[in-house]
Amino acid sequence: MIDSKKIKKDFPIFDSNPGLVYLDSTATSLKPHSVINKISEYYSKYSSNIFRGVYRISERATEEFEETREVVAKFIGAKSREEIVFTRNTTESINLVAYSLGRQVMREGDEILTTVMEHHSNFVPWQVLTSETGAIFKILDINDDGYLIGDLDRIITNKTKILALTYVSNVLSTINPVKEIIAKAKAINPEIITVVDAAQAVPHMEINVLDLDCDFLVFSSHKMLGPTGVGVLWGKYELLDRMFPFMYGGEMISEVYLDQTKFKKPPHKFEAGTPAIAEVIALKEAIKYLNRIGLQNIRAHEEDVVKYAIDRLGKAFGDKIRIIGPKDLNTRGGIIAFNFEDYHAHDVASILDEDNIAVRAGNHCAMPLHKKLGIAASLRASYYIYNGKEDVDILVSGLKKVQKLL
Repeated sequence: MIDSKKIKKDFPIFDSNPGLVYLDSTATSLKPHSVINKISEYYSKYSSNIFRGVYRISERATEEFEETREVVAKFIGAKSREEIVFTRNTTESINLVAYSLGRQVMREGDEILTTVMEHHSNFVPWQVLTSETGAIFKILDINDDGYLIGDLDRIITNKTKILALTYVSNVLSTINPVKEIIAKAKAINPEIITVVDAAQAVPHMEINVLDLDCDFLVFSSHKMLGPTGVGVLWGKYELLDRMFPFMYGGEMISEVYLDQTKFKKPPHKFEAGTPAIAEVIALKEAIKYLNRIGLQNIRAHEEDVVKYAIDRLGKAFGDKIRIIGPKDLNTRGGIIAFNFEDYHAHDVASILDEDNIAVRAGNHCAMPLHKKLGIAASLRASYYIYNGKEDVDILVSGLKKVQKLL
């Protein structure tokens, strides 16, 4: 089992904030020394641009940068590093697919299918794409337990060109049966393109893109102990190859003439301009850290802590607290979104902050889901490797204080 108290020693933020109870890793995770040190190493020892220099420190930076691409590919089971595109975040990765491929394949009367539990970044780009092309925007609903419902045999047709769904809901914590959904969708329509938002999955469980048989998978560095400003788009090479570039400029160019321009092959044709070099280089340190702990161990730890948290919250507050999402721990991640009595989520979060307890309050970029649930906002406590049962106890004590004050 993971020793969260020991792990906290690897995260310098706890030295600066020794009483911090950080329960917002779903928004962004904390960073270990190894990641921070790698960023410092780049700026201290070989700070230079990549690909363009024939001098030693530029070649070192390029090697470090491309090594991360290899590490990421192995981490998610990709065929090759040429299928790994670096973006700024999950949002940009999804927008890249919507822009560069969606606008190729969508026509009036075609369909895009997504779900009501999506983060806005996997909802709005497809909604806009359908409005621009005259296509139809279809949405899978959920039941009261937070599971997707709907007869795919009826919903998916030969006009359904794109299926976009989250692996793990950032509110409900539902772990969707993505592999089974994709297999079903492709059995109905072999031409359908599947896009998986794995931002809340890749940091917490083993992912293999070949096993999932999705066409695209996206996630963010900053949610998996890595730096901000780096996203990953994995795509099947044949699809990446047929897509036109998302942006135009330096480094994605093969040749430029007065009358035409030729672009590089994937992944570089999607990486115009100077990227977040230090941040990409440091991402591999985050992956190495996660690999040392073991994703199976991370998943088991989160299940253990979440089970304890749900039990403690239920016993402490009964029907005064409404926990959102599945009751089956096998189908939920490390997120607990809830409403507390009739208190406004922002008021509760502000009072908890007085005791250095960091939780998220709001709609978590999932307004359609909150409207479906009949609430304007919710509180969200998310647990990761540096959280233990003692953090749950502190949260319960903080919520009791909220009751006294409100």
